[in-house]
Amino acid sequence: MSYSEIIKKVKVSKSSLSLWLRDVKLTIKQKKRLYVTLKQENAYKLAKMNQENKVKKIKKIIAQADKELKNLINNPLFLAGLMLYCAEGDKSDEREAVKFSNSDPIMIKFMMKWFREICKVPEEKFRIALHIHELHCRKDIESYWSKLANIPLNQFHKTQIKPTSLGQRKNILYNGTCSICVHNKDLYRRIKGWKIGFFKKYKIENDLSP
Repeated sequence: MSYSEIIKKVKVSKSSLSLWLRDVKLTIKQKKRLYVTLKQENAYKLAKMNQENKVKKIKKIIAQADKELKNLINNPLFLAGLMLYCAEGDKSDEREAVKFSNSDPIMIKFMMKWFREICKVPEEKFRIALHIHELHCRKDIESYWSKLANIPLNQFHKTQIKPTSLGQRKNILYNGTCSICVHNKDLYRRIKGWKIGFFKKYKIENDLSP
């Protein structure tokens, strides 16, 4: 058994175990077993330490964002963008990705302004994903969104074309749904901190049970 395994059964220090067991000779089979056990224990400790560091980092970013709110709360651009993101943005803590989707070109232009001026997102970090129904698919659709968002086509994901049961195109002005994507976990946490701070300021809490 490893020292960690023995300590679970005998409440002594590792230094005492080291003294008591220093003359014990192990077989090759026992050494192999201990090597695997220690490797697993070290992997677990490293994973736990990484998890604790992640939690500390998240708390620090959210706390910092809460402090930033005091200087941003009177900025109409900040407030409008934050509320739009609260309504239409990706809120999955598992992915921790910043994503805003909308079919209204004005909303996309506005949120690009918000990401650039408020969130300070570097231009090379932006990605655009389009979702279009078959009936609305046309050759210039990607160029349309590229020009509108001022993002080059080489920063676009592959356009997703959805089949439709409609026989004809009803809205000739419809250009699909555009998603602004920024793969930045820290920015996701920062926006989350702004959101938490904003609702805390106005004493708005989720009192409803799931």
